[in-house]
Amino acid sequence: MLIQPKIRGFICTTAHPAGCQAHVQEQIDYVASQPAFRGPKRVLVIGSSTGYGLASRITATFGAGADTIGVCFERPAADNRTATAGWYNSAAFEQAARQAGRLARTVNGDAFSHAIKSHVINLVRKEFGQADLVVYSLASPRRTHPDSGETFVSAIKPVGQPYTNKTLNFHTGEVSDITVEPATQDEVDQTVAVMGGDDWRRWIEALEEADALAPDVLTVAYSYIGPAVTHPIYREGTIGRAKDDLEQTALRLNERLKRSGGGAFVSVNKAVVTQSSSAIPIVPLYISLLYRVMKDKGLHEGCIEQMYRLFATRLYTEDPIAVDGNGRIRIDDWEMKADIQRSVAALWESAATGNVEQISDLAGYRHEFLRLFGFDMPDVDYTEDVNADVALGDM
Repeated sequence: MLIQPKIRGFICTTAHPAGCQAHVQEQIDYVASQPAFRGPKRVLVIGSSTGYGLASRITATFGAGADTIGVCFERPAADNRTATAGWYNSAAFEQAARQAGRLARTVNGDAFSHAIKSHVINLVRKEFGQADLVVYSLASPRRTHPDSGETFVSAIKPVGQPYTNKTLNFHTGEVSDITVEPATQDEVDQTVAVMGGDDWRRWIEALEEADALAPDVLTVAYSYIGPAVTHPIYREGTIGRAKDDLEQTALRLNERLKRSGGGAFVSVNKAVVTQSSSAIPIVPLYISLLYRVMKDKGLHEGCIEQMYRLFATRLYTEDPIAVDGNGRIRIDDWEMKADIQRSVAALWESAATGNVEQISDLAGYRHEFLRLFGFDMPDVDYTEDVNADVALGDM
């Protein structure tokens, strides 16, 4: 079939298998071009099909020679509908990892459920014995609780009072003001239930109970802080409440795991273009301006560059893992440099529909958004017929 991007708001409803494969290979090539590092060998990635989770899996395999098991919840192709990008990404990664002589198994299913946890833990025991790294990188908008059966839905809202600021329609280039009404307490609670630390804790406890964790296991989850302009809608909003819970979970897990030589950490990462970040008001404008400034200064990183730097220079070095006063690894350090943030803040004040194309990297934002779904990749012929039905994984 011929596959072209079909975009609805911040969602692309199609994905291109050859384009996704090229995007995965590009990330593999980046890691392969960097110095290898002594890192994990038996890695479980929960939320492994896109973004930072996929980049973590690639970095572990092609930077440290790790075998991996990935968990994701993606949709296969059916009738005239393509599979999701995460499906194609995972299939491409599996193929490349196996060609490199590494074990790569992918379990497709609801990571929140008891059934998938049990299946994955049995697979870890069979293939690894014990995992020495567990990456938690789920980015789901909803969660069905495995005990109560209740379904929680996250909200992207401020807490306490309405928030008004600029936002950007990255498709049209229109900059406008937006007001987001504050969340109810129920919306706060549901967002924490979906995006907080409860499921991460459950995974670690279940793995530990099954003796599926190495004594020196590390586990890491991902978070974001960002600049003051995004705080009301992000760090001080419903998502921020969930991230607070995630970070408190890390501290408790760290106390538990360090007794045997392991540890649990939250890595605060840089703002990047993802389907999730594209849905957050204010954030696309901030990222477009940030990309312009960081590229001009030669400091720009995408997911793969961030994850390589996290693994090779923070998690797996001879030095103790450096954390901030709240126990977090700060791999967002380049983004949050004072000169970077001053430049972004100045551009923010002047940003308007008439100049946003000139003062920001809006073109780069659009390019990165399309690449998430396997489009706008060089050397991929999008006029060719391709087979959308690609095999993947265990379930």
